[in-house]
Amino acid sequence: MARIDSKVIFLTTSPRTPSKMIPEIQLLSEHFSGLRWNTDNQRAFMDLLKEENFFNGEGANDPAFSARDRINRGPKSLGFVILSPVIALTPAGRELIDAPRKEEIFLRQLLKFQVPSPFHRPTANSAEFWVKPYLEIFRLVRHFGSLKFDELVMFGLQLVDYRQFDQIVSKIDAFRIAKAQNEGNYRRFKAEYLDAELRLIYENDIIAGNTRTRETEDASISKFLKTKASNMRDYADACVRYLRATGLVNISHLGKSISIVPEKTAEVDYFLANTDRNPVFIDNEASYTIYLGNTQLPLLLTDNRELLLERLAAEFPEIAIPLGVNLPELKELLSNARESRKEQFISEQVSAIKDYRLFDDINTTFSQILDNDLYDTPLMLEWNTWRAMTMLDGGNIKANLKFDDFGQPMSTAQGNMADIQCDYEEFGLTVEVTMQSGQRQYETEGESVTRHLAKYKRENNKPAYCLFIAPNINESVIAHFYGLHKLHIAYYGGTSTIVPLPLRVFLKMIEDSHNAAYVPEPRHIQRFFEHSNELAAATNSEVEWYTGITEAALNWLFQDRQNIS
Repeated sequence: MARIDSKVIFLTTSPRTPSKMIPEIQLLSEHFSGLRWNTDNQRAFMDLLKEENFFNGEGANDPAFSARDRINRGPKSLGFVILSPVIALTPAGRELIDAPRKEEIFLRQLLKFQVPSPFHRPTANSAEFWVKPYLEIFRLVRHFGSLKFDELVMFGLQLVDYRQFDQIVSKIDAFRIAKAQNEGNYRRFKAEYLDAELRLIYENDIIAGNTRTRETEDASISKFLKTKASNMRDYADACVRYLRATGLVNISHLGKSISIVPEKTAEVDYFLANTDRNPVFIDNEASYTIYLGNTQLPLLLTDNRELLLERLAAEFPEIAIPLGVNLPELKELLSNARESRKEQFISEQVSAIKDYRLFDDINTTFSQILDNDLYDTPLMLEWNTWRAMTMLDGGNIKANLKFDDFGQPMSTAQGNMADIQCDYEEFGLTVEVTMQSGQRQYETEGESVTRHLAKYKRENNKPAYCLFIAPNINESVIAHFYGLHKLHIAYYGGTSTIVPLPLRVFLKMIEDSHNAAYVPEPRHIQRFFEHSNELAAATNSEVEWYTGITEAALNWLFQDRQNIS
């Protein structure tokens, strides 16, 4: 049982992307079902997890703690696993693994998550919780039509008791009025407003002098409030990601706001009207565990045959629905129709990209990424790089990120494969992107990038290269990838041709593709990577190699332009 010592809404933040818990609970079930969740088995779980392609972390400092962090938080809190007396998947956990579409499963579990519960007990110093947090945030978004991320941080997270809903609405209304009246710098206005809210939320702690945060001896009020503000941003970010996993919300990355998908408003209105807002089974862990793992609760619009028929007719009027079709068949019909619509949207987007109709939009999005103007920058970098590679040259370009029902980016690649895979028939190319910088870039990306390239080579049995893109490239990454050009490692399928490029250099390659008097072909891409191999063989240091390959990237189509002229 976890003790909650929070003045704002408590939400699960691990894993950061909810879909990443799916392969992890499957691994847990396959190897540890029926065993006790003790320190030895937690360490053994991490040893197995570190060998999996879908795992990007290390869990090296305290493997048992890392295991508990991954399983006790999201998977247990949302009712996918049982850890006592022995490890087991709940019916909801089994369905999460087996079902082809996960959105409805995530939705049911989020709507049941509550504080207080037998799993999460508030302390005497915490807020007086009485809330199903995700249910009420859905209600808040629906009430306003669109909720800014800043508003979720400052006010939405204060909704610790659903009976305070109208009070939180009033706070947001007042903020919007004050914002409209403020003619100064918004960043400064927001900072001052947030500071005032934080001082109200943590008034008792400040008065009592309880302002020292963990891992620091600094007890200053400014440091205390800065830490609390950072924590609230993390909670709000996790909240948005988990809501996004339901497929019911849209994200405006530029406007940094969240809204209900218009076509799914009826589904949201249904569970807002029919889901009990009161926490249940607070003092009965056995009953709560059964309730949380129940795959049929709470009831959704799609559980009502007549309403589902209306939904299908409204969303896909062109579909002829056979007489006597049962509820599961209707659900499958709706799911397949939405999947077909998504594929159509993506196909139309690819056609527009290949015709260079989206060139300006792709360039603008990269500029916004570099300026950090977008809500989920890592996701947008992955998505926009896929668009750029699709436009850059021929080939079958596949993004491994998850798209929503309307072909918009929903979450980044899970981690068991490259971010982007490019098939050029005679050879292949993996593309990896990251917003990480400094030594962290090498620690989190170095080995996984190489592993993904090796996996691609094994599965496709043909020459393959890798392009690694980040706003800035760390020196240790340059050294690592330079060495892999020269070092034959059987585990990675021999030498590894991985070229790291800053995003601005990649942008120049895109511009050259657009400005060329001809349409670039796969041979131009392969020539560039073979040139990297030649440079690596001819140079004596990673600095010399990196300088040479960067210059080659900046002029990757120059020779052909010369020949044409």
